[in-house]
Amino acid sequence: MELNFPEGLEAFLAQAGWQGAAIEPLAGDASFRRYFRIRQGERSAMLMDAPPPNEDPAPFLRAAKWLDANGLRAPRILAEDASRGLVLLEDFGEVRMREYLDQWPDDERQVYEAAIDALVELHRLPPGPFVDYSLAEYQREAKLFVDWYCPAQNLYIDGAGYTAAWEEVLSPLLPRQRPGVVVLRDYHAENIMLLGALHEQGLLDFQDALVGHPAYDLVSLLQDARRDVSPELEAAMFDYYVSKAEPGADFAADYARLGAQRNAKIVGIFVRLWKRDGKPRYLDLIPRVWAQLERDLAHPALEPVARWFDANVPAELRAAGGGTWQP
Repeated sequence: MELNFPEGLEAFLAQAGWQGAAIEPLAGDASFRRYFRIRQGERSAMLMDAPPPNEDPAPFLRAAKWLDANGLRAPRILAEDASRGLVLLEDFGEVRMREYLDQWPDDERQVYEAAIDALVELHRLPPGPFVDYSLAEYQREAKLFVDWYCPAQNLYIDGAGYTAAWEEVLSPLLPRQRPGVVVLRDYHAENIMLLGALHEQGLLDFQDALVGHPAYDLVSLLQDARRDVSPELEAAMFDYYVSKAEPGADFAADYARLGAQRNAKIVGIFVRLWKRDGKPRYLDLIPRVWAQLERDLAHPALEPVARWFDANVPAELRAAGGGTWQP
């Protein structure tokens, strides 16, 4: 089968000093982006194809350059043509945290501690050149649950009550996320690369960075939608972060608030990936996310949202890890 390479790729590579390089397609993610490994002799690089109008590489470039300038290991930009959506990146290799731990589970605690050390370092920096994680954005994300999950389960729900419950739950944390820290938003085991040692880790998928609350990326890491993190490990790593960052008395409640918000959002996104984008494999991940959502809802800080779930999502769907799915 003939490969469909991005238009103008050969000229872009030649201008970047990679003329005649071999091009290997790689697995994509849940977006319109595509990835290729570029090889020439002993050297290699990664190509991100983020074609307009569906994608815009400018946010990725801005975040990557800021992270690199501040001593965090984002892939360095080797060449870019934002108008075509082509970005040539440093190659971080093939050892992702997820697959490494599948093979070497005894290293789990050490690898997670290193990932949290990177978060602590990130959170000591002044906020970067990114917009604030506003209440409107939190609400937009949480609304993905009622926009996609509820119709897929044929639920008639109180939409206004859902929004009001989230406003009551999330409003208290907004003052505590000022001046804020850089939030990468997808900081988890499939977006962290191991660079030759357990404590040397590279960052991926940070183009949606905002300035927000320090608990958000910790939730992303410890309530991973794609990898099982035991409650024991989650608790130990939460305590490890707190011992390093000393975030304050309300941090555990805010962690639960953002965990519930993020997990509700992800359930909606995974249903959308099935219904709209024809990617049913994401449905298999929902029971894990649902279990995390239920644990977060049990925190007293989530009482208004938990009440809404009790009134609007039947117990049999919740007991089934979010329900069953029909094409």
